[in-house]
Amino acid sequence: MSETSSTPCNLCGSNHVAVLSMRSRSGAELRTVICQHCGLVWSDPFPHDPRHFYEEDYRLAYKNTYAPKAKHILRAGRVALDRHKKIKHLLEKPQTMLDVGTGGGEFAYLIKSLGHDLQGIEPNKGYGEYSAAAYGLNLQIGFIQDADLAENSFDLITIWHVLEHTEDPFFVLNKLRSLLKADGILVVEVPNIEATCQSPISTFHEAHLYNFNLATLKKMGEKAGLLLDNQLFSEDGGNMTLFFKKSPQADQASDWAIADNAAHITSIVQGHTNLKHYLGAAPYLRFIKRMSRSLFEKQAIKGFADNKSLLDHLYRGL
Repeated sequence: MSETSSTPCNLCGSNHVAVLSMRSRSGAELRTVICQHCGLVWSDPFPHDPRHFYEEDYRLAYKNTYAPKAKHILRAGRVALDRHKKIKHLLEKPQTMLDVGTGGGEFAYLIKSLGHDLQGIEPNKGYGEYSAAAYGLNLQIGFIQDADLAENSFDLITIWHVLEHTEDPFFVLNKLRSLLKADGILVVEVPNIEATCQSPISTFHEAHLYNFNLATLKKMGEKAGLLLDNQLFSEDGGNMTLFFKKSPQADQASDWAIADNAAHITSIVQGHTNLKHYLGAAPYLRFIKRMSRSLFEKQAIKGFADNKSLLDHLYRGL
């Protein structure tokens, strides 16, 4: 049944939506809608003030700390290695880089240690202040939406699992385009709304204000003047990484609808039932991986004088 959203779709501007879910993974009420014209998915209304939440509360809510613990640094360091692997082909010569949402700084420190000129930006004060001090990063504490950065100044911009948290992802993509050099590359990684690797009750939660599939993120990039050059999907389908090039100018087309995308996404989300999920292998493989990781972490974090030494050990040989 078609309903009306409290805010227009961030991609096509329509207010015609259908409700996909009324609950978050925490069990709290969370109205998640899908645009009937293009298939963009978002929380309507937003469950929190995004600026305050990510500046003050997010890390405490999800990590129970204002600064990363050793196990979090180890996990993030391993993720940083995976991210480096995805963009290694873009790092064959020194790059001027921007990393949006540096978190605990593990990826930014890896890139810096490889000799690239990296600038980071992180909205959370606790994590931002920690990473700048611990790793000597060139870091702004604040939101990319407000950042005072020179246009046409970066060879490569990375934004890993940040876009879905922003209150206006189109504005963010448009700003990042302005910061790229003419031949620059923007790397965007977000969760994939079509993924079925997680349990059905975990699909939607308060932290992710927007949810994308390949079609909606590609189209939003085009609207912002970005052309899709390549895409990667994680092995379990849970994440997608898109590589955009800067187009000479933003596309001024008035119609950003994507035919049949809403029906496509809705069928996947509604078809992902508890019965189907728990009859498959995914939840049990995730459990085994989680237990193996926990055992590995207890041993791997021992014996290091500080967190920087832990990362130096992890990154050795690159």
